[in-house]
Amino acid sequence: MNPPLRSLLFVPGDSERKLEKSLGTSADALIFDLEDAVAPERKSLAREMVAQHLADRKANEGPQLWVRINPVSSGNAGAELEAVLSRNLAGIVLPKAEGPEDIRIISSKLDELERGAEQPIAILPVVTETARAALTLHRYLDTDLPRLYGMTWGAEDLSADIGATTNRDPDGRFAFTYRMVRSQALLAATAVGIEAVDTVYTDFRDIEGLREDSRRSYREGFSGRLAIHPAQVDVINESYSPAAEDIAHAERVVAAFEANSGMGTVGLDGKMLDRPHLLQAQKVLSLASSITQADRK
Repeated sequence: MNPPLRSLLFVPGDSERKLEKSLGTSADALIFDLEDAVAPERKSLAREMVAQHLADRKANEGPQLWVRINPVSSGNAGAELEAVLSRNLAGIVLPKAEGPEDIRIISSKLDELERGAEQPIAILPVVTETARAALTLHRYLDTDLPRLYGMTWGAEDLSADIGATTNRDPDGRFAFTYRMVRSQALLAATAVGIEAVDTVYTDFRDIEGLREDSRRSYREGFSGRLAIHPAQVDVINESYSPAAEDIAHAERVVAAFEANSGMGTVGLDGKMLDRPHLLQAQKVLSLASSITQADRK
């Protein structure tokens, strides 16, 4: 089993230096960006540079390579997919996805371009960047989208769409509306059976704040996080991996149930545990094992 992607690092598609430097990071995935990180007059150049970097990459070496294209509404998505298609392309990040229909459009274009590739290119949409998009999440549950790797969310474009002057409370936390859509994205991804990827932590200098926020995110159920600076990668990888104490506790939970085979509940450290505790412990151990195996490759 391949572990979920913990760190997905954005890299401006029009910066030769940053594209080269990013390949040496420990990110699980790099997202070569053709959207917000690139000025309109440089988008054609970025497309060419990203396509060249994908073509030059040695197969199965280093982090997965993804590309953030422009939204379906831009009219450029199809041409961008044609330009960056490569055997080294693992996935597409789709910004401002208005709903499952946008995923279908991108999927159909990839079907046309790939023609039955062994490892189909995955799609990670940003599902909350407009008010309309945030209200369509329930529709993903009834739509067959086999390329869908996960869902991620965003607050900056959403606040602009709403017309808000800020997306933060006075204490610096996301305001209620943005915490609500974050939770909805987590629930929708879980219900569909795909990965929930948390949004960027914008203050890349605040490493301890990133660590605290990411550990909280991991405990809530997110499997990874978008990153905007290489300095964030190692902290994110650590935060979205089971800690040693989590693994030790999970092993004790599994051992307690194995020692009491056939019992629906067991006692451990003065607490009664039932099947949900066992399933969670097994999930922790499975994730830890898959990360260890991936790191050895």
